[in-house]
Amino acid sequence: MTEDSAKERILRAAEELFAESGFEATPTSRIAERAKVPKGLVHYYFRRKSDLLAALVDRLPDERIEPAAVVVPGDLAGTLRRLVGELDRRFTGSLGLSHLLWREADTHHVVRDALAERFQQLVRLVRSVLVAASTEHRLAAADLDHASGLLARAVSHRHATARHSGDDRPADFDGELTFVANALSARPPAQPPS
Repeated sequence: MTEDSAKERILRAAEELFAESGFEATPTSRIAERAKVPKGLVHYYFRRKSDLLAALVDRLPDERIEPAAVVVPGDLAGTLRRLVGELDRRFTGSLGLSHLLWREADTHHVVRDALAERFQQLVRLVRSVLVAASTEHRLAAADLDHASGLLARAVSHRHATARHSGDDRPADFDGELTFVANALSARPPAQPPS
């Protein structure tokens, strides 16, 4: 048994048991038993049980997407559709883990903080994709900030809704994406002469 395989088994066992019984009701001895490792090895890799939660956050699919992979130059709506499609694809592979972590975020600051940082990464990703896609004119910084925050919240909400609905595919929101793209593309009205 290699150290990496033991650590992986511990994480897999913790994820399964936390999902079944909850974090508080799962002793590390059960995790060790499920992972088929000595209890001391669990503490070797994860000093505190809450460190297992932090490690599970890192197992969520990477939301970093290279803008070039989704950007359609000059087409904000098409770009946003491709971005959301890629985020949805990654989300569906981690539905159970995502649900577990959001449930535990209410009582464990380490999870809440890690998820908050992931949200900020999502905001930055949306912003960079919007900048890369807007070839016709430069978008105002405030508009980029508002649109990035709004879209990151909308995607997060869609994924939260999918977690609770039992449906692994978030609801379509093409109309909302088109609306945001059109609002960003609209040029401000010309100022009247003075």
